[in-house]
Amino acid sequence: MNIILVSHGMAKTRSITLGGKQIALVLLLLVMLTMVFASALQNVLLRFAPQSLGDAARAVLMSSREVELQKQQAYLQASLQAMAAQVGQMQAQMQRLDALGGRLAKITGMNPAEFSFDKPSAQGGPLITSSSSQILVGDLQQQLDSLTHVVSDRGDKLSALQTMLMQNQLSQKLLPSVAPVKDGWYSSNFGWRVDPFTGQSAMHEGVDYVVPEGTPIYASAGGVVSYADMHPSYGNMVEIEHGNDIITRYAHASKVFVKVGQVVRRGDKIAEVGSTGRSTGNHLHFEVRYKGSAQNPVRFLKNAAS
Repeated sequence: MNIILVSHGMAKTRSITLGGKQIALVLLLLVMLTMVFASALQNVLLRFAPQSLGDAARAVLMSSREVELQKQQAYLQASLQAMAAQVGQMQAQMQRLDALGGRLAKITGMNPAEFSFDKPSAQGGPLITSSSSQILVGDLQQQLDSLTHVVSDRGDKLSALQTMLMQNQLSQKLLPSVAPVKDGWYSSNFGWRVDPFTGQSAMHEGVDYVVPEGTPIYASAGGVVSYADMHPSYGNMVEIEHGNDIITRYAHASKVFVKVGQVVRRGDKIAEVGSTGRSTGNHLHFEVRYKGSAQNPVRFLKNAAS
């Protein structure tokens, strides 16, 4: 579009060229100015119009204003209803969290008085009711604040439960809970027995599994290898520290596959059965020690199985 400017003060005419973007911008500004002017004129007429203004004109202006107010109220009411629906969903989720927390509390065996998931948080205050049946923003805000407090409380409790469960799982993995060989039978139990070499009464501080040579030997629990070498009495022996002053020993092996300082997991293969050291035949001598004192390994395995 070309606009030609002609004036007595100018010796020559001037031409202004407007592109599509400039024309659209000008039209947009005109529309906005028109809307602003119409709105301002409407407010001025409603407030300061003289009594002589016609009833029909005043009715048209009032009707337009009422329609706009109704639209705004309808939008606000729809938004409040959507918020109310979200509050209901949050309350339903809280009930499911409470049920889950209660089950976890029973599993961990913690004190119910400390983690009472089945009871709401302590609240109080005077009863103040509203005569209006419509949903109020203040009411929704109060419910949202209350739910936020409950969610924070439940989150803290579930975090504590998670920590306890992880500690329990870690403790179980560090306890001798897996038999060191897949098959085999006890040729000698824990306790006093007749020593096969001297024929005298002697304390047997472990259990003997009779299995063929080369049978895999597995770590009964996770830990760190503290000994993996030849011993005068135990032969090729592996010793694993599991923490909390608990140690397991695997003796008379034909081969050893771990080194001192190596971290092993429960069920890892650490050696193979043999008859090295003070032994009368192929078998595995398995010990569990707590604070240096020999314990009956069968008791650990039975408690883990139960």
